Amino acid sequence: MTLSKQRSFVTPGPGETVEQIAARALPGRPTQKAVDDIKSWNLHIFAMRRPPGLLTGSDVVFVEPPLG
Repeated sequence: MTLSKQRSFVTPGPGETVEQIAARALPGRPTQKAVDDIKSWNLHIFAMRRPPGLLTGSDVVFVEPPLG
């Protein structure tokens, strides 16, 4: 059986912000573009959670678009 490619993700470190995740996970990409992309790929964190964007250590933060 061959495993399929999985979508890349990271988990936040203690106190880490989305800007810090963007710099760590998407180096070389303009920070604001990386932040905007991460937000659009993680609506479960940035649209549905209250307060929006609250990151916890158990979050799965996708750092690439959905595979499809």
